[in-house]
Amino acid sequence: MNLKNSNAARTTITRNVADLDVETGNVYEAVAILGKRANQISVQVKEELSEKLEEFAVVGENLEEVYENREQIELSKLYERMPKPTALAIEELMEGKVYFRHQEVVDPAATAVTKD
Repeated sequence: MNLKNSNAARTTITRNVADLDVETGNVYEAVAILGKRANQISVQVKEELSEKLEEFAVVGENLEEVYENREQIELSKLYERMPKPTALAIEELMEGKVYFRHQEVVDPAATAVTKD
């Protein structure tokens, strides 16, 4: 998904909680899934920004020789204007683009071995 061209809200909006549990059937599960997806998005965006900012890094930089790079500033502003990871995660969930699965719970009583 292209995070920069997303339809996600750039500001806080009020959401109907009933709309969140359409995919999962449980609001709390949906919030947990949204939190995990938002963390994934946040890490992805941070790595992408770090890679792009490394191009502007200067080796042997002195405190007196720090210059502002206009392209670097514009790049940082672009990422600041992007929707927050939570808004992106909510948008993905609403569009049905989030994949999640339930972890199988193994019943310890069913796998217990008895000695005769």
